[in-house]
Amino acid sequence: MRWRDRYGLRRLRGPKIAKFDREANDADIEALIAFAKSRRGVEFYVEPETFATDTTAVAVADDGEWTRRRVGSPAVISKIARGLALPVYDVQLTGYPPRMRAYNERRKREES
Repeated sequence: MRWRDRYGLRRLRGPKIAKFDREANDADIEALIAFAKSRRGVEFYVEPETFATDTTAVAVADDGEWTRRRVGSPAVISKIARGLALPVYDVQLTGYPPRMRAYNERRKREES
């Protein structure tokens, strides 16, 4: 059985793998795509790889709802975003959008 590199995870990530984390897989990318297709105004924010965590992307919808998934490298999420015609930002340069924090606060109030 041959493994398909459907989203370029292996080819685009390079030789580095975070020490304590699992690798990104197709299910991670498909979850981000499903989130983006089912919500309005989605933007992707790329988080850098750390010693313990692989490169991740946070998809943030117009209402502030968000999800985070491993992507392997910034090139992978850039390729996906181009295909979906959605913007990609480097979270180290732009920070997270305020609507994300507002969404978290609303959820916290609703759970209390």
